[in-house]
Amino acid sequence: MGRWLQSEQLDVPQPASLPGSTGPLAPHVVEGDEGFALSSHLMRPFPRRGLDGKRRNFNYRLSRARRFVECAFGIFSNKWRVFQSAIQLAPQNVNVVIKACVVLHNYIRNYEATPDEDAQVYSPPSGGEALLLGRTGYAGLRVRELFADYLISPIGSIPFHQ
Repeated sequence: MGRWLQSEQLDVPQPASLPGSTGPLAPHVVEGDEGFALSSHLMRPFPRRGLDGKRRNFNYRLSRARRFVECAFGIFSNKWRVFQSAIQLAPQNVNVVIKACVVLHNYIRNYEATPDEDAQVYSPPSGGEALLLGRTGYAGLRVRELFADYLISPIGSIPFHQ
């Protein structure tokens, strides 16, 4: 996926204005941790040394968003154990399996599951192997600064963490 993202082979939506903003267009991004290389389509935290308020806020907000996604995937993979290891199928069959699991998952959530059912069985992963995708690009630095500036602006800030 990282190579597809870097070579722009994924069908990523065109850049758009951030919510409530009339500023520059921002690309859609994938969130990553320190193990990933920063690029214009992959956001990672600022290095931990010498963080100012803006950068600390960005790291905090990125971490919150990443935890939400990790929890959702944890719930999903806990229900569909095929996602707990490498899927040993041809790529076109993997797509079918993923789509089938998403449809079944949504059906169960809508018609059979209780609201707290998944939360009771999921425990966050203890860690994982990082995937290094290459060197940081100048475009990635600019995009990260754009998001960091937006998150401390009156439009993008949140009352409890400014």
